[in-house]
Amino acid sequence: MGEIVSIICCVLTIAFGLFGFLAPRYTAAALDLETTGSTMGLSELRASMGGLFVIAGAAAIVIGDPVAHAMIGFAFVGAALGRLVSLALDAPPTQKVLIFGGIEAALAASLIGFNHTAVF
Repeated sequence: MGEIVSIICCVLTIAFGLFGFLAPRYTAAALDLETTGSTMGLSELRASMGGLFVIAGAAAIVIGDPVAHAMIGFAFVGAALGRLVSLALDAPPTQKVLIFGGIEAALAASLIGFNHTAVF
């Protein structure tokens, strides 16, 4: 069961990454980000919110080692932590912070929870 959940989480990671990779303007709008006269913002979305997640999720599936799946979970811990800091420091917080943070926390808990024996 844990292996199936881990693969599903990695497929979701790939799917979320594909939005940033293939549809950076849509991703920017969904995240309340602005794209200005430069294409650098689009490039950043394709790279950091796109390609990084696509390749990380795909690599974890291909490698198939529980440690690889757990590492994706630890990346989501970092993302969820960033959301917590945003809740504490950025006023007023938006509902999107809670939604995206909840998704990231759930992915982190699933990937680490089902693969923790390989790590610890």
